[in-house]
Amino acid sequence: MISTQDWADTRCLWAYHQMGHTPRPCSVALGLGSHDLGVADTAVDLYRTGMAPLLVFSGATSATTLERMPRGEAVHYRERALELGVPSSAVMVEPRARNTGENIRFSRQLLAEAGIEVSSVLLISKPYEERRAYATARKLWPDVEIVSASSPMTLEEYVDSIGDARLVIDMLVGALQRLLIYPAQGFMISQPIPDDVVEAYERLCRRGFTSRLLLDGAGQTRSQAHQ
Repeated sequence: MISTQDWADTRCLWAYHQMGHTPRPCSVALGLGSHDLGVADTAVDLYRTGMAPLLVFSGATSATTLERMPRGEAVHYRERALELGVPSSAVMVEPRARNTGENIRFSRQLLAEAGIEVSSVLLISKPYEERRAYATARKLWPDVEIVSASSPMTLEEYVDSIGDARLVIDMLVGALQRLLIYPAQGFMISQPIPDDVVEAYERLCRRGFTSRLLLDGAGQTRSQAHQ
């Protein structure tokens, strides 16, 4: 049972996870691999509107994408972009990354080896991963400007697209935990997290929305994470 308070707390996390950046022309658009082909669709939409002359798709295969994307997330994203009319010359593939940090590091290496100068990156992720992707990129690629983007949709629309409300809440809670604990581990920059967001996160943890939490940091509060 998902209560009215649970939904209110989920909307609080959803709003915080989104950066609210306005897309603008960048050197390259980087689509982070996942189960969600909507990332590729959004990258294509941004390419068509002149926001980036080049698309890079990054991602290997994970346990959650093996069945749906057996050739690898980045490869399937590329195939989707080509189906939608993007020329192959405008798409690069980074097929090794298995987490957000590797997405950034391996894509940066790929572009450098290709001699492509990058001053700004349009970073495309799932809607609830915008802030995590931004914080990771700022840590690992500090000399470029990062503009976060995702498929424009409401929480309700995203839940409908996934078809599992509880899983979506679990994913939002897990993403918030990483924003709390990863800066101290050197994986991303630290960002201010408002008290109401932390309180919403802690209530959802107590309510059992914990399947996507890291076990060694489950239930960790902001103050604990920064000790």
